Amino acid sequence: MSDRVTVEIDARGLKCPWPAIRLAKAMRDAGAPYEYLIRADDPAAPGEIERVAQAADAGFAVVSDGVFRIRR
Repeated sequence: MSDRVTVEIDARGLKCPWPAIRLAKAMRDAGAPYEYLIRADDPAAPGEIERVAQAADAGFAVVSDGVFRIRR
């Protein structure tokens, strides 16, 4: 059993840098092991989301087209 909490962020329709900003805020506000599923459809979002994950020393994975998983 995992004590990791999953937070879903819907950033579809938002232009960068807003998806990355929403992720960074959610990560900053978290106090426990979290997994983030973020949906974003801006073409620049994957790179920006990955950089936010790297800056937080978190794992980054593409789940499907426009869906990303970040774990820390």
